[in-house]
Amino acid sequence: MQQAVIVSGARTAVGRSGKGTLQHVRPDDMAAETVKEIVKRTPGLDPAVIEDVIIGTAMPEREQGFNLARIVTLQAGLPVTVPAVTVNRFCSTGLQTIAQGAERIMAGGADVVLAGGVESMSYLPFDASLRIAPNPHLAEKNPDAYLSMGLTAENVAEQYKITREQSDDFSYESHQKAIVAIDAGKFKDEIFALKVQNNNGGVFDTDEGPRRDTTLERLANLKPVFKMGGQVTAGNSSQTSDGAAAVMLMSDSKAKEMNLKPIAIFKGFTVTGVEPGIMGIGPVKAIPKLLSRTKTKLKDVKIIELNEAFACQALAVMKELDLPKDKINVNGGAVALGHPLGCSGAKLTLSLIHELKRQGGGLGIVTMCIGGGMGAAGLFEVPSD
Repeated sequence: MQQAVIVSGARTAVGRSGKGTLQHVRPDDMAAETVKEIVKRTPGLDPAVIEDVIIGTAMPEREQGFNLARIVTLQAGLPVTVPAVTVNRFCSTGLQTIAQGAERIMAGGADVVLAGGVESMSYLPFDASLRIAPNPHLAEKNPDAYLSMGLTAENVAEQYKITREQSDDFSYESHQKAIVAIDAGKFKDEIFALKVQNNNGGVFDTDEGPRRDTTLERLANLKPVFKMGGQVTAGNSSQTSDGAAAVMLMSDSKAKEMNLKPIAIFKGFTVTGVEPGIMGIGPVKAIPKLLSRTKTKLKDVKIIELNEAFACQALAVMKELDLPKDKINVNGGAVALGHPLGCSGAKLTLSLIHELKRQGGGLGIVTMCIGGGMGAAGLFEVPSD
């Protein structure tokens, strides 16, 4: 079986949806520029050898519809012979595309696959414009399948005894870690400078989610959003965001043929289901399954990128799995840095790879909960220098 490796990758900076720098940038343009950048970052690559482009989005409609991935390849100027497919597994979409491409390579079905995700929550906000039509039979038998993510977070907080104070503390720490990371330039190598016309003719290259003015007092004064007497606020939830990210996958033999040094090795991926009403707990099932399948021990994993859909959800996962705090989201998470749904899995993979490189290589996990009641986890290894 072939080994699947990542030889390059890039992402946009993450913008605040509805009011940030990317609010007027089409998602297909965002993704196309990301594809162009990854081709540039893969020395000696003839784009014609790319055997598939797998791009995901959590809302595949309107500007993100019409087989978005194919639109992106054409917009990026790839040869018309390069095929593309759009994937959707909600919040794990960006990780799902990478796993799908890697597993295809491992099975011998391809040697070169570009995979990633994009989401513009500015273009497709979660509001009345999204015409959701629940299946009446499922709505009667299992209505939690259509429950809002905020209410599922409230359920998790109640079931796993996470307090409002704990959630706000977690949120504050996420912002502080993200600000320190940005100031230290830790995201510079994974982000490319995206030209944005509405940005006074300049470029966008810095995540704009973290709030330097965040304090515990301000967080404590925010009102619950989803439930009277609840604890989930705008301050301890992931930020709605815009962004794109992707990686170039190759078989190890193809990478050697092209004299490309892998920046990471794909080691495994798992996805599992949980009760929809507590969807946030998905990683509690996915991580052990991943460790078992890859014959890996948690103590050998250096860092974990746990998508912070909600602070209470992340805390519940950490509590249930007894995850070491110093290994989780060392540079902040989605509460501060944002969560562009279909992009996040690929974005977190890039951040994981670059942080592992700074730490001298090793194993890392990317994991997240998924709407509808699922959890996903991927294992990557960064070679030591």
